[in-house]
Amino acid sequence: MQRLTTRAQFQAVLAAGIVARTAHFALHRMADPQALIGVVIPKRWAKRAVTRNTIKRQVYTLSEATSLPASAYVVRLRVGFEGFRSATSVALKQAVRAELQQLFSQVAA
Repeated sequence: MQRLTTRAQFQAVLAAGIVARTAHFALHRMADPQALIGVVIPKRWAKRAVTRNTIKRQVYTLSEATSLPASAYVVRLRVGFEGFRSATSVALKQAVRAELQQLFSQVAA
């Protein structure tokens, strides 16, 4: 799966609408013959860069492992993760991974 790169690509996919939601994430999809993925993690919800990068890595890794229909996708963090001791704790990584699997399974089904 290739990554979205330009602002115009992100805006087009975000305008297309939400196809799946979880407690913290929203998944936007736009019909596209290529399989594209992008991630939007606002500083408002993940203050530290290390947390934003950890979440992005999880999204890109799981998007490769999941068989999503060919389209352009944007995963957007809607609410921050609270109550974790460290910005990259194992518990945070597991919580993010579980929620992303749930998000992707809603689209793959």
